Amino acid sequence: MATPSLQDGIDKAGSPVRLLWKPNAEPWTPEVVDREYAGWRQEQAAWHEGVALLNLSHHMYDMWIEGPDATRVLAEYGANNFEKFAIGQAKQYVPVTRDGKIVTDGILARHAENKYLLSGVPASQHWVRYHAEKAGYDVAFETDPSSAFRPGGDAPKLFRYQIQGPLALDLIEKVFGGPLPQTKFFHGTPVTLDGRTFEALRHGMAGQAGYEFIGPWEHAAYVHEAFLKAGEPLGLVQVGALAYTTPSVESGWIPSPVPGIYTDPELADYRAWLPLFGIEGKRPLSGSFFSPDIEDYYVSPYELGYGKLIHFGHDFHGRDALLKARDEPRRTKVTLVLDVDDVRRVVGEGRDPGFVLTYGRHRVEASAGLVGVTMQTASIDPVGTVLAQTLIDPAHATPGTEVNVVWGEHPGFGTEPEADLGFPRIRATVQPSPYDRYARTEYRREA
Repeated sequence: MATPSLQDGIDKAGSPVRLLWKPNAEPWTPEVVDREYAGWRQEQAAWHEGVALLNLSHHMYDMWIEGPDATRVLAEYGANNFEKFAIGQAKQYVPVTRDGKIVTDGILARHAENKYLLSGVPASQHWVRYHAEKAGYDVAFETDPSSAFRPGGDAPKLFRYQIQGPLALDLIEKVFGGPLPQTKFFHGTPVTLDGRTFEALRHGMAGQAGYEFIGPWEHAAYVHEAFLKAGEPLGLVQVGALAYTTPSVESGWIPSPVPGIYTDPELADYRAWLPLFGIEGKRPLSGSFFSPDIEDYYVSPYELGYGKLIHFGHDFHGRDALLKARDEPRRTKVTLVLDVDDVRRVVGEGRDPGFVLTYGRHRVEASAGLVGVTMQTASIDPVGTVLAQTLIDPAHATPGTEVNVVWGEHPGFGTEPEADLGFPRIRATVQPSPYDRYARTEYRREA
C-alpha cells in the first residue's frame, strides 16, 4: 500500500485548513528529554542568571548535502548570500516559494567547499531535496530524522549540547582547560576533550553568551558528563522540554510559520511527493484567529525579520516576489507583553497559571478591529509575565501601543471566522522583537 502524500491528505480533508485545523492542539515540546529537571522557572532563570545545559540532540532533523552542485541548488532555492559563506560558518537558511512566502527556515552549516549540513524543522530539507532530485543536480543527500521519526529507537548521528548563560564561558574554560579560540557569531571552531574531537558553534539565546557543541553520538555521554561534573560548582542547571521551547519568544525567532506550499498549482507534484505524516501535514493550526483560506496563514521572510538575510546579488526561486514585497506594506514582528493580572484572570482563573505555551494563532485587536496574529506565546518567569511573538500591522507596531489578545479556540468550520464567541481579552503592550535588548542589538555584530 502506497504511503499517503500531503496532497492525498488535502484531497481527503477537502482543503489544507480542514486538514490542519486542530483546536486545543497540544503544543510541541522536544522529544526524549525530560519535561523538567529543576522546574521550568529555575531552568529559565539559569540561562538568565547562571549557566544552563540544553540537550538538542533528539528533536533536530539533519540533512547532509554533498556534491559538485551542492552550493548551486542551495543558492537557487534560498535567498541567502552564498558569495560570503565561509567553511565553518552557519547561516539561517531562507527558502521561499515563487510567491515569496517562507517555506520555513533552517540552520545551514558549510562543512567543506561542496558539503553542507541543513538542520531544523524538515520542511526546508524537503524543499531542497525535491528540487535537486527533480532537476537532476549532481548532489547526494544523507538524512537523519528527529527521534520522533527515527526508526527502531536508533540513536542520533550527532549530539548537540548548548551551554548558555552569564557563567557559560566560565564553565567552558573549566571543561577545556582554558578559553576557546576567538570565534565569530554563528561560526564553528574544532575542539578536543580528552582525545575526542567535535565542534563548538558560537551561539546565543535570549541574549546570553554561549556555544552549541556538536559531534559524533559515540562521544555524547562522555561530553555530557564532563559538562555536568564541571558545572556542579557553578550551579549548572539542565533544561527540560518545557523551558527549552521558550527562549525563542525572547530571542524573536518564530519557530512555526506555515509553509507557503499548499495552494500553488505548480507545486502539485511537490505536495504529491511529500508524505502526509510529516511536518507539512501534521503541524496543527489553532487559536482564536481562524480563516478557511490557508493563504491567510502564509508569511513573508520580511515579516519574520529576515530582510537582512536576503541577498539579491544572485538569481533564486522567488526573487521577483521578494523584490516586490520589500517595498510593500507588511506586518511587523513585535513582542507583546501580556498584562499579568489579565493572564491570571483569564488563563489561571484568578491564580498563577503556571507554565503557559501555545503556538496558536490568537487574534490581536485594537479599536480598528483585527490588527495582528500571535505566533508563539509562552511564560517567561524572569520577565514576570507571558510574552507573545506577534505579526502586527505597521500602524500598531510602535513600542508602547496597547492592544488586546483574544484568548480562546475558534471551533473552525461551521462558525463564521469573525463571529463574536465571547472569548475573553487579555490586555497587552507592544514591545520590540527580539524582546531582549542584547539579542536585538548585539547578536550578529561580529557575524
